[in-house]
Amino acid sequence: MSHHVILGAGPAGIIAAETLRKHCPQDRITVVGDEREAPYSRMAIPYLLIGKVGEEGTWLRKSKTHFDDLRIDIVQARATRVDTSARTVLLDNGQALSFDKLLIATGSSPVRPPISGLDLPGVHTCWTLEDARSIAALAKPGAKVLQMGAGFIGCIIMEALQLRGVELSVVEMGDRMVPRMMGPMAGGMIRDWCEAKGVKVYTSTKVEAIEKAGTSAGLVGKIAGALGWGDGTDPGSGLRVRLSGGQTLEADLVISATGVRPSIGFLKDSGITCLQGILTDERMQTNVPDVYAAGDCAEAFDMVSGQTIVSAIQPNAAEQARVAALNMAGQDTTLKGVTQINVLDTLGLISSSFGNWQGVAGGEHAELTQKEAGRHLSLQFKGDILVGCNSVGWTEHVGVMRGLVEGQVHLGEWKDKLMKDPTQLMQAYLACAQGQNRWQGAQDTRRR
Repeated sequence: MSHHVILGAGPAGIIAAETLRKHCPQDRITVVGDEREAPYSRMAIPYLLIGKVGEEGTWLRKSKTHFDDLRIDIVQARATRVDTSARTVLLDNGQALSFDKLLIATGSSPVRPPISGLDLPGVHTCWTLEDARSIAALAKPGAKVLQMGAGFIGCIIMEALQLRGVELSVVEMGDRMVPRMMGPMAGGMIRDWCEAKGVKVYTSTKVEAIEKAGTSAGLVGKIAGALGWGDGTDPGSGLRVRLSGGQTLEADLVISATGVRPSIGFLKDSGITCLQGILTDERMQTNVPDVYAAGDCAEAFDMVSGQTIVSAIQPNAAEQARVAALNMAGQDTTLKGVTQINVLDTLGLISSSFGNWQGVAGGEHAELTQKEAGRHLSLQFKGDILVGCNSVGWTEHVGVMRGLVEGQVHLGEWKDKLMKDPTQLMQAYLACAQGQNRWQGAQDTRRR
């Protein structure tokens, strides 16, 4: 009987554990999660903040006996070291877990920017359920909230905050919103949309410091006093945020959403190869036999760019976890690849980004902007293959764009048609992708 140890109790870790149980009914399975919570989805936190779900609604599995029923042991602790020679994982509770197969699915952690005042009461990330509880206590209607960061995660948080009725300001050091997902035109259109919805947006701006606002007590100070923070004589104060442009903003709550990075620091000196994330092969195995990685901490092959990437989105995490677990169970399974995929709803404006949306050397691109209608479409080509795209307000083509980019479909004469009229994506997909799929099916039949 083998012992499978899984580090990480997020979607990747839980899917892997359940897959292993299905294929290894007698093996021992242990999942280690570093939060004192039932396994939950971070993607549900915005819904918790706007009251669409309660805390149990964020749980990955609703039954309280789900893991007991599957004989999956959940350990609430943090991994501090992996000894691949001894095949053990050391935990911060002093426990040492021996493993036969190990899956690292520790996800990501918020980046901590070098800004003074991040530890003041009223300054939070929005990454854990504990964060959500703190934010919900402060983000009352009319509260002044400043959010640092307007990336993918920041825009999701922003919508939840606006629905809570706060007075919201967003500070982004990039020259546009969602700079790692959108080009200048698309990012600018998202900014215009947000400002029209009442959000103050500061781009090309940094937060230089966060300070106590002084003697005038803001909402955060009043709550801090009520909770007994401080010396009991001062009910607390609000926050003052200094920006790089010389401006100063008052806030009751500051949220840091300046990005995330793979949680892999504990692997130092483990012998497991890490670049941006944990480097894996097509079976999600690391350079160490019987040690696998999946999810936001894993670096896997991107079939579009031809490089290894960390693609921190849940669909990729789920598929990587499935592939890793099947290989841990002795079933030879390969990952087809990952692609940069982002579909974002920003206060009702849908935008998307796929593949090499910035273009490739020697490539061509086509662009169409209907600014008054709030629509923008940018296509990037390498030869006759669509290798990346951006869209704003063009919801009918999202699935087709993904299919063309991931499928690396040869467009032939349709490439020239799309260069003239990018809106012909659906027609191009029907004409080219289906034909390519029929050809691939014939090839597969011949091989058999």
